[in-house]
Formats: sequence, structure tokens, C-alpha cells
Amino acid sequence: MSTSTPGWSTVPSAASVVPPSAGRRTARSSMGRILLVTLAVLVMAACLLLVLLLIGTDTGVTGFVAGFVFALVPVCIVLPALLWLDRLEAEPTGQLLFAFGWGAVVATFIALIINSYSLAALTRYGGDISTAAVFVAPWVEEISKGLAVLIILLWRRREFDGIVDGIVYAGLAGLGFAFTENVLYLGRSLQENGTAGLAVTFVLRGVFAPFAHPMFTMATGIGLGIASRTRRAWVRLVAPVVGLLVAVALHSLWNLSAVAGLRGFIGVYVVVQIPIFAAAVGFALWARRREARLIRQHLQVYVASGWFTPGEVEMLGSLSERRRARTWAFTVGGSRGRASMRAFQAAATELAFARDRATRAALSQEAQQIERSLLAQVTAHRYGFVGAAGVA
Repeated sequence: MSTSTPGWSTVPSAASVVPPSAGRRTARSSMGRILLVTLAVLVMAACLLLVLLLIGTDTGVTGFVAGFVFALVPVCIVLPALLWLDRLEAEPTGQLLFAFGWGAVVATFIALIINSYSLAALTRYGGDISTAAVFVAPWVEEISKGLAVLIILLWRRREFDGIVDGIVYAGLAGLGFAFTENVLYLGRSLQENGTAGLAVTFVLRGVFAPFAHPMFTMATGIGLGIASRTRRAWVRLVAPVVGLLVAVALHSLWNLSAVAGLRGFIGVYVVVQIPIFAAAVGFALWARRREARLIRQHLQVYVASGWFTPGEVEMLGSLSERRRARTWAFTVGGSRGRASMRAFQAAATELAFARDRATRAALSQEAQQIERSLLAQVTAHRYGFVGAAGVA
């Protein structure tokens, strides 16, 4: 590491005259929010118990345990990728858990019930399981998974900052759904066809398609992310609908390949699914780089007014420089210094996105209060790794 003085080791002029107080938190608790959280927990707990009952009855104890263990493998592949994508502007842990939990228990319960009744109705009129899988299940499952992202957008609008947030929340909802569905299919395969059936199902679902459900639902998340960033009413309406339609189409195509035999599955997988997956990865990376540019762009205003140094802004717009800054903070202040740097980075990022929202809407009194509170938090956290002796 270079011995030269880094650009984040001093206190800029405006911040040097502000007392190092953490300021007020911008998130406000209310009885209504507490009641909503309680309701969400109760709904998810009830759905969890019902899903456990339905799957356990179908698979038996041995099948359930085996399915649970093997279903964890795709989670260990997809989850780190989604969290890596979320590193620049990390979402609250509670909301990430909500998205995963909703997909794992609420969306799964909805799908189990509606898909079962739909299959029974289609069978009565000459349909079969293939018809349900291609024309009914994608609608039911993508709407139920997408509701997780919509609820977060409506519930915590101020913390939903666009396309990357939509991708992450949708991916987690899809991952949770895939996890529970894998427990069911893997456990059922073991019960019906023994270890050979379990192995085949694991390869198809856990090796070939760990990103399938998250990728489908990401289309809905992108639509909601676009809607969250626009002031045009028609875009707010059309973007989520288009996203949902894309999600359903991708899901239907995937299910069609699954019921078309091995040759059809391989053909669709190679010709369609792999290119779509590559495009989805490229789009997600582009969206994250765009977030980094937004951070640098909106924090430049505060450089001119003396709240940030140019070196701090460059650091905040780069993941590698953020890691370097945390390492430097640890060398000068130990664990407390590193924690202060991490909190400084989080508050500064939130400030950049708060300003981005303000540029797309009328500057309200609440927005000004949020800005002042975040500037106070940034200043307080800066003193944790620079200290009063570093004042320029």
C-alpha cells in the first residue's frame, strides 16, 4: 500500500466546522410500521408452517431432509452473486431477508395452492400437467414472486434506488422460491426413484439451472426499478407490466423446454437460456457501474461546497478504493476505525442517492432534512477514522 497521504485522510472545510454529532436518524419508526412488520411476520410464519406440512406430506421426512440439504447448494451459488451486486449500496438486511422469505414461503404457498387447483380444473376439461406448466404456473409464480419487490418499493420507497435494487430484491425472491421448490422436487425424486432420481433432479435443477427462477423474476424487478426512477406516470405503469410479461415469457419457455424431452431441453438451454443468462449478467454489471457514476456525479456538488474532498468522492465511486480505504482505516484506528469508514461509506452513498431522488422531484422540506441529517452522519463517521487532528 502506498505511503502517500490518501485523499480520505483529512476533514474538508465545511465539515470541519460541524460538531462531530451523529445527527438524527432519517428512518422514522411509527406504530403503523410496527403493525405492518408484525403482520408480515405472522403471514410468513403461517405460510411457512403450511408449506412445511404440504411438502413434508409429499416427500416424507427422509425426502424432506435430503431435499433441504441438496437445495442449499444452488443458494450457496446464487446468494453470493446477488450480495456482490449489492455491495456498492447495500440494502437493509431486514428487507433482503423479507424478499428471500417471501419467495420461500409466501409465494411458494400461493403457487402450490393455485397451481394445484388450476391443474385439477384443466384436467377436468381435457388439459394436462404440461398445459398447466406452460400457460398457468408462470403467471402464478411470477406474480407471487414479484409482489415481494412491489411491497418493498411501496413500503420503503425512500430506500429503493432503482434498477440494481429491483434486480437484487427480485433475485432474492426468486432464489427463495427456487429453494423451497427444489426441496419439494428433490425430496419427491428420492421417494419415488431413489438416489438415482435425486441425482438427476439435482443436476437439472441445481447445476444446470441455479439462476433460472431468480433470472425470471429479475425482469419484474428491472421494470419496478425503472418505475421507481421516473416522474412519467405512463412509464410507472408500463415498465412493471412489461417486466412481468418478460418474466412470464421466459418462465413459460423454460417450462416448455422441460416438458419437451431431453433433446428439446438441451436445445432451448443452449440456444436461448445461455444467451439470456449472459445478457442478464451483462445488464446487471452495467447497472452497477451506472450506480457508481451516479455516486461520483452527485457527490461532486458537495466537493464544491466543502463537504467532501475530491479523493473521498473517487474512493466512494470505486469498490476497490472502498476496500483500500477500509484497510487504511483499520491500520490507523483498528476495528473501530474500519467500522467508522464503513459507516461513512454507507451514509455518503445514501446521501448521493437521496440527492439523485431530489433531482428527479421537487425539493421538499423532508428532502432537505434528510440531506442535513446525512451530512451530519457523514461528518461524525469521518471523525471516527480521521479525528480532530486531521482537520485541514
